[in-house]
Amino acid sequence: MKLQKCAIFVVFTLTSMVSAALELRGEWQQGGVIIGKVPDGTHIEYRNKKLQLSPAGEFVIGLGRDADKQAALVTIDSDGVRKEHWFDVKGRTYRIQKVTGVPQRTVDPDPAQVERAKREAKMAADARKGNLPLTFFAQKFEWPLIGPVTGVYGSQRFYNGVAGSPHYGVDIAKPVGTLVKAPAGGVVTLVHPDMFFSGGTLIIDHGHGLSSTFIHLNKILVKKGDEIVQGQAIAHVGKTGRATGPHLDWRMNWFEERIDPQLLVEPMPAE
Repeated sequence: MKLQKCAIFVVFTLTSMVSAALELRGEWQQGGVIIGKVPDGTHIEYRNKKLQLSPAGEFVIGLGRDADKQAALVTIDSDGVRKEHWFDVKGRTYRIQKVTGVPQRTVDPDPAQVERAKREAKMAADARKGNLPLTFFAQKFEWPLIGPVTGVYGSQRFYNGVAGSPHYGVDIAKPVGTLVKAPAGGVVTLVHPDMFFSGGTLIIDHGHGLSSTFIHLNKILVKKGDEIVQGQAIAHVGKTGRATGPHLDWRMNWFEERIDPQLLVEPMPAE
């Protein structure tokens, strides 16, 4: 039985009290991230799964690009009483571009390349599966570098009528060799010098399933297992993999859900 239904739209820096047992910050929208907190002794469930809690009772969830129009959190207090909290999820309109006249070989890539890309995609997916008990997810995220934003989350191209994968990151154009800094603390879970699509690839786990992926890198300055602090130099911008020019593509996940990094940072400052 649904005991509570409400819509919450707040900027990430504000805290909203939904009930005495649940505090939330973030905006319920597609691609969004919600940081929550419950009192000691209270548990929280999302999609029938109990969420990991930090020692302070904090948790995180991510909403995918095409998240449903409603989402529910369930709190279970120390007496075992369950309460459902329902939220309206704001939809988004994404940039769609139709491209015709593309050589068919680029629409249907070589099978060997497809197999390589699948293997590398699994490596990246495995690196994001962890549910590490880190609390960096609750930090206020910062831009990994400052520059022109040339690509945004959610956009999608259709090549000769065939849908390409949506773009799940934010692209920042800077020259090769520009330093990339950690947007928040975490632990390195993947370093790969040259993936087929993404080139030099780095994944940092911020805890509780929230991770950042940095691709098309020219040089990676950290190694797997390193603990990273916010603002630490982690890589150099490149144009490796299938990139048409030098830029950083910063992506974020909550486990398998692709989320929008721009919803975790302030607007891009002027250079």
